This record gives sequence, structure tokens and C-alpha cells, in this order.
Amino acid sequence: MSDRLVLLTRPGCHLCEVAKEAMARVAAASGESWHEVDISGDRELEGEYGDRIPVVLLDGREHGYWRVEEDRLLRDLGR
Repeated sequence: MSDRLVLLTRPGCHLCEVAKEAMARVAAASGESWHEVDISGDRELEGEYGDRIPVVLLDGREHGYWRVEEDRLLRDLGR
């Protein structure tokens, strides 16, 4: 499981489904794996990210939210 790329999601989130497809494309292009974290039920994550789901974390830091900026993410993975 990758520690570099994490997608924060919650059930029933349409944008999360779109983001998962984008993350799969990024993974295929970069060779990096990613994993999903469901924030529902986690008070700390809900408090920090609840209004911005889905959120992409790169190396533990917020890279973006609502939409996966695929080109930017691929560029930043290469650094």
C-alpha cells in the first residue's frame, strides 16, 4: 500500500467515484499505487476535510480537493 498517494472519501459521494477513476489513471501513468481512506466515522478527519471531500494527499500533505488535477499530480509525483 502506498504511503505517498491517499484519496480521502466517504460513501455516497459522486465526486469521490470520479476521483477514484482519475487516481487509477494517475497510478497507471506513474506506476505509483494509492489507497482510499473513508473519513466517515473519524471525527478528526471529518472535522478537517469534511467539506472538501474527496481530498488527495501526496506525501501526507493536501494536494487538492473536489477534483483530481491529474497533470499537476503526475508532475508533482515526479519530483
